[in-house]
Amino acid sequence: MTDLQNSILDLVKGLLERSDKGDVTVALDSPIHGEEGLGLDSLETAELSALLEDEYGNDPFGAGLMPETVAEIVAFYEAGESVPA
Repeated sequence: MTDLQNSILDLVKGLLERSDKGDVTVALDSPIHGEEGLGLDSLETAELSALLEDEYGNDPFGAGLMPETVAEIVAFYEAGESVPA
């Protein structure tokens, strides 16, 4: 697993822990929404968007994309969409 993948997984795990969902398993193929996935609601999705923007300079949600899995978030940054200095 790459450093980027680990970093995003850790960021998502931290969000889930703060949302009292620390028992949810986070993997690259985890759906962001729904009971079979992370189960993020709209407020938690907005918080994830803000965390990603703070960490990487932008985020897929702010770019108009609606990623459905953690892997799609990773792919956004692997494609060079971030603006790190």
